[in-house]
Parts: sequence; C-alpha cells; structure tokens
Amino acid sequence: MDAESQERFREFVESRSSALLRTAVLLCGGDRHAAEDQLQNALVKVADRWCGIDDPEAYARQVLYRQQISRWRLKWPRREVAVAEPPERAGDGEQSAAELRVLMRGALARLTPRQRAVLVLRYFEDLPEADVARVLGCSVGTVRSTTHRSLARLRRLAPELAALAPAATGSAAPRRDISPVEVRP
Repeated sequence: MDAESQERFREFVESRSSALLRTAVLLCGGDRHAAEDQLQNALVKVADRWCGIDDPEAYARQVLYRQQISRWRLKWPRREVAVAEPPERAGDGEQSAAELRVLMRGALARLTPRQRAVLVLRYFEDLPEADVARVLGCSVGTVRSTTHRSLARLRRLAPELAALAPAATGSAAPRRDISPVEVRP
C-alpha cells in the first residue's frame, strides 16, 4: 500500500470506526471486548484489500456480519455473558436514553447470535429483508421468520421494552437513540 492509500485508510478508520464499533457491539450482544476484537479483525481485512475495494465501509460491515456467522457455527460456543445492573433510577418516572440503551443491550444479549444479527441488520442498519438475506446467506423467508421469532422472544424476555414502546416512540418511525424493536407490536 502506497503512502496516499495509507493516509486514506487512516482517515477511513478515524471517521468510521466508531459507527462500525456500535454495530459490532450490537452483533456481539453488548460484549464490547469481543466487538473490538471483531472490528480489529475486520479492519485488518479491509487494509489487506484496500486498493481493490469500492466501498470500504460496506466491505467492513460485511466482514463483521460474516465473522458473527462464523461464531454461531463454532462447535464449542462461548458461554460467557457480560451482565451489569444499571443503577437505581431517581424515581422521576422517565428513563433516560442511556438507561434505555442499557436495557436494550441487555435484552439483545439474551437472544441467540443469529436473532441478534437479523434484528441489528433489519432495524439498526435499516436494511430491507432481501439485503439481510444476501448478507447472512439465507432466504428472505428465513429472514422474515427469524425476525418474527426474534421480536417475539425479545418481548417475552424483556417485557419492560414493550411497556416503553408507546411512550418512547410516539410515532411509527423508529428512534435510533432508543431501539428499533419497540416500533412493532
């Protein structure tokens, strides 16, 4: 890689790594350390192919998703789950955006990696079903059924999210600072 390409890669990493890390954290169920490892591996692969990539961010996201798929297929899956209890609320009746993010991250961590990936791609990344199917290497029907089962399980595992949905969204459009999952009843 020549000096100009290295500088462009450095600028890409500086400008887009935080957004890519957010996606990786969601894909890893809130495990920031695993997400950082996955992002680092993805950026290494982007650097290796930097000169031949038209859209480096799309390529990096594709690598992140495929790494997550590879983790699903491990014969001995990791059983570690990072759990942190949020501090007590002040009792004002309203939850802050940070509390909602913690709640949502914890709820996503209780889903299977495949369910988490489908929800992240569909609602966080706002991809249509056909694109999610292409990224995950499955059919559109599989994406639809997995989305349906994932949302049902999320509602069952975290009923507190369903209670927040009408007050938190106020409309049919998802809010990125809370979660896209509460939009659908």
